[in-house]
Amino acid sequence: MLDKFQCAAVIPCLNEAAAIPALVREVGQQLRQECARLAAAPMSTMDPALNPLVIVVDDGSADDTAQSAKSAGAWVLRHPHPRGKGAALKTGLREAQRLGFRQALLLDGDGQHAPGDIPAFFHCYRQTQAQLIIGNRMSHAERMPWLRRMVNRWMSRHLSKLAGRPLPDSQCGFRMVELKTWAGLSMQAEHFEIESEMLLAFVNAGARIEFVPIQVIYRSERSKIHPCRDTWRWLRWLRQWRREGARRKTG
Repeated sequence: MLDKFQCAAVIPCLNEAAAIPALVREVGQQLRQECARLAAAPMSTMDPALNPLVIVVDDGSADDTAQSAKSAGAWVLRHPHPRGKGAALKTGLREAQRLGFRQALLLDGDGQHAPGDIPAFFHCYRQTQAQLIIGNRMSHAERMPWLRRMVNRWMSRHLSKLAGRPLPDSQCGFRMVELKTWAGLSMQAEHFEIESEMLLAFVNAGARIEFVPIQVIYRSERSKIHPCRDTWRWLRWLRQWRREGARRKTG
């Protein structure tokens, strides 16, 4: 229902002082346009006092990320030291819910996600009211770095088997999340495995999940994903998830 829609953006950041100001402004503009369109719909009871908001979580950056985001108009939270992407996302999601928002749009802070794709998430929500909507880059997978493409497909195959349904781009961090559903789930991941854990948690909760095509943007910046360390964390998380799933079935 349109009258149950209020959306904030949540952007976790680590040392993104150069990229974050433009991203905050562009995301804010897109959110205002889309939420205004929803508010003007017949039967809408959206609270006009609850304006769209861009929440930036600075995960212990060593540069001026926090100040740059604040100067661009973001609502900024800061971890005193790096705790991981998962921890930063959970901080931002809790804040969005505390402030009264019902949905949160998740984007990475490095400019990898195009604000111009935001309307696709809103359109999907209007059509489906899905509790979790995920960006899908696989229609242009050839534009992804080869290793990232192969790892993504490998992880997505494993998660699709666990979920019992196709999950074409399980690792994409560009998402729209219903906060009420999210708040009722148990999530332990603190790092990049958060995307996988969130996806399977929504699947297990019986939530509706949709995928929308988005652009593929990779620049020359060095990825913050550490191939060995973060792959090991993901495999450790996967093993733990499977063990807990076996306990639930036998319990």
